Amino acid sequence: MRWKPGFYLILIFFIFSNCSDAQENKPVLVEYSQIVTGAQRTEIYLPLLKNKKIGVVANPASVIGTTHLVDSLISLKINIEKIFCPEHGFRGDVPDGEVINNETDPQTGIKIISLYGKNKKVLDDDIANLDVIVFDLQDVGCRFFTYISTLTYVMQACADNGIPLILLDRPNPNGFYVDGPILEKGFESFIGLHPTPVVYGMTIGEYAQMVNGESWLENGEKCELTIIQLQDYKHNMIVKLPIKPSPNLPNWQSVYLYPSLCFFEGTAMSVGRGTDFPFQIYGSPNFSIGSFVFTPESKPGASTNPKYKGEPCYGQNLTGYAENYKNNPQQINLLWLIESYKLLSANEKYFTSYFDKLAGTDKLRLQIEAGKTEEEIRDSWKEGLFQFKETRKKYLMYD
Repeated sequence: MRWKPGFYLILIFFIFSNCSDAQENKPVLVEYSQIVTGAQRTEIYLPLLKNKKIGVVANPASVIGTTHLVDSLISLKINIEKIFCPEHGFRGDVPDGEVINNETDPQTGIKIISLYGKNKKVLDDDIANLDVIVFDLQDVGCRFFTYISTLTYVMQACADNGIPLILLDRPNPNGFYVDGPILEKGFESFIGLHPTPVVYGMTIGEYAQMVNGESWLENGEKCELTIIQLQDYKHNMIVKLPIKPSPNLPNWQSVYLYPSLCFFEGTAMSVGRGTDFPFQIYGSPNFSIGSFVFTPESKPGASTNPKYKGEPCYGQNLTGYAENYKNNPQQINLLWLIESYKLLSANEKYFTSYFDKLAGTDKLRLQIEAGKTEEEIRDSWKEGLFQFKETRKKYLMYD
């Protein structure tokens, strides 16, 4: 059988195109300074704030260059009436899960309303006198990182009270893949409100568009949303964050490993809280393998009472795995979880009730307990991930 010359041209083009796409989609490690954040694009959003009463949702990563957003806006004569702070506080020095109280910022004299204390939702009385809310938080692209839940509650309050929301977008350092089980109905909590996978591959601005577009607010309400977009950002970028997004994510390696290692928070394993390597290591006093030894201790501002405090833990240091990001599969690593369960579950209770909240389903735990392989577990995610990716396409603003 003879092939026509045109066939070879088409074949060559097809192969070249697929190779180019594959190469383009490989993750690349970049400095934060290579990207223009929404906060930096003041010429777009300042006219929307002039002569209005403003509320700002912010934390230490809410900066323009090296100056905090709040300080920048005050210097530009913007009237900030209130600051709203998420988990870890406005100054970012409160450990995970610790209650944050309302206070007054000593530097500006502005009242700070906690969104991680008695209330996680914004109360109507707290925003009744405001004209606009500015939202600027650095997300890390995981469903159980609570800033997207805070975003949803802020959007709900804005929708209920007819207040526009201006979101200053920031890059997602884990935006280069989509993976994990889809959150199921009945497993909603503050570490997972919506039917998304653990890793959703969207910036916080894109996620806000999905919250509106998929009618995830109560009664199908819509928030009046303006997104100040990033410049020079692509989803395949692993972005080195210059400021810790939370006390236990100190560097890009911990942020990269966070989607895989956070599952251990619902198990008998430690993820290195109380050490110099949080979310870069894992182990326990009873782990029989692993070449790395660590002893968790109290660390003010990060982990006051870490799991296995004062006890030597045996396990693995995964920093080298993170630094091999170019060759790693673009997915959550389940093998660490599966293998540690096999080694520990015979002698102690491995899973806690928190695990199902993290997973957004009880299926993952049941699959591991039943001895399912990583491939079998991944096969059970395929349909849900395919449907989510199709929905996600509608809201992507980059690439």
